[in-house]
Amino acid sequence: MDKTNLTPARVFEQFAKINEIPRPSKHEEKIIAYLKEFGESRGLETLVDECGNVLIRKPGTKGHENRKTVVLQSHTDMVCDKLVDVEFDFMNDPIQTYIDGEWLTAKGTTLGADDGIGVAIELAILDSDDIEHGPIECLFTKDEETGLTGAENLQPGFLKGDMLINLDSEDEGQIFVSCAGGVTSYAKFEFNREEAPEGWAFIKASVKGLTGGHSGDDINKKRANAIKLLSRYLYTINQEYGLRLASFQSGKMHNAIPRDGQIVFAVKAEDKEAVKTAWNKFFEDVKEEFHVTDTNIVNNIEDTTATPVIEKAVADKIILALQAVDNGIYTMCQDEALEWLVETSSNIASVATDEKEMNIVASQRSNVSSNLKNMANTVRATFQLAGATVTGGDGYPAWKMNPNSLLTKIAVDSYKKLFNKEPKVLGIHAGLECGLFSEKYPNLDMVSFGPTLRYVHTPEERLLIPTVQMVWDHLLDILKNIPE
Repeated sequence: MDKTNLTPARVFEQFAKINEIPRPSKHEEKIIAYLKEFGESRGLETLVDECGNVLIRKPGTKGHENRKTVVLQSHTDMVCDKLVDVEFDFMNDPIQTYIDGEWLTAKGTTLGADDGIGVAIELAILDSDDIEHGPIECLFTKDEETGLTGAENLQPGFLKGDMLINLDSEDEGQIFVSCAGGVTSYAKFEFNREEAPEGWAFIKASVKGLTGGHSGDDINKKRANAIKLLSRYLYTINQEYGLRLASFQSGKMHNAIPRDGQIVFAVKAEDKEAVKTAWNKFFEDVKEEFHVTDTNIVNNIEDTTATPVIEKAVADKIILALQAVDNGIYTMCQDEALEWLVETSSNIASVATDEKEMNIVASQRSNVSSNLKNMANTVRATFQLAGATVTGGDGYPAWKMNPNSLLTKIAVDSYKKLFNKEPKVLGIHAGLECGLFSEKYPNLDMVSFGPTLRYVHTPEERLLIPTVQMVWDHLLDILKNIPE
């Protein structure tokens, strides 16, 4: 398959242009400027709000001028992650894509199809003169990945539409009508450093090659978490031999399962070889434990130079807390129709150590608000017991299903007509901006769907090419059938 022959061509042409534009979360200035120029150069009403959300309005085509207005929505930012041995500057370098069978992926970095492919679909519609549709508003929100900042700051009245189609889902054939709410917890340990006891040996241990993934959409896939693996090892060694912790670094994004990490610690010189042997044995067990989900684990342990260590009383509590804190699925949905769906979960997302602090980030999700609070309190209490200062973000709300949704009926009927099969109408454990939209626009009728993506938020992110055409056909048929 050649990239020049991808279909729908107009969508992939827009996606290629987008991937030339750096757009890390919180650094969307270049893509915002591009979208503004895109709309204005085509004579379309183009607005940019104070937050950096872009709205481009396009009138209905002939015969469709009086249809209900549909908002098409995607987010402009992307998660920026790369393989540890790849040199890449996300602030300046274009994403390099290639085709692997039926998949489009990137060379050693995230692809940016989350949600660049949604942006590309909207731009292809805005750039067209041969698609039937009523009035549309294309909304491009800022900073979805690290805080839902654009959706959070979207002002009532900015949108005029009656219906909204979110193009930020990751499984073609699935139409989402609800999502989980979430909150992020931050734990900070403060400490003094001191010299390790005389005669102690320093060790650096690392793990990489885990599958990782999205901490909401992939939490049910039972993948390994680099922080929890390293914590398990530290806990065992500290119990059996005693150690002095110097550094713990793992994870980057609050909404990604950490794929790699590194620890530096000291043990008595006479215990060094036994500790190394224990590391290798530990990872033999780990590779068997995760032999289905994580088949490319790479672990390494080696001697390293001496460095000041964290005071022992604090370091011991850090290790205990990281061993004890909940990670993964907490509860599944109780409703029989949704018993396959994760209800509540938590993900230990990152650990960062500097000279006098260790900062830990964990993300909790639930579609039940009381259990979201409970999960967050459980995580926070664990770190509070260990002496950390714990704070929480404002979080984001769940999006509740509308059982009388006209848009859902149109989307389902359209899918059955086009593909001669039933789509799945689902809730999702990940957060979607629809939750925030529902607070500001309570009467907005919404669905979410998109082409198939895999391994989002990781350098293995990939887009299933044939599903883009299916989503394109589905979306255009929906727009054609929006009523007055």
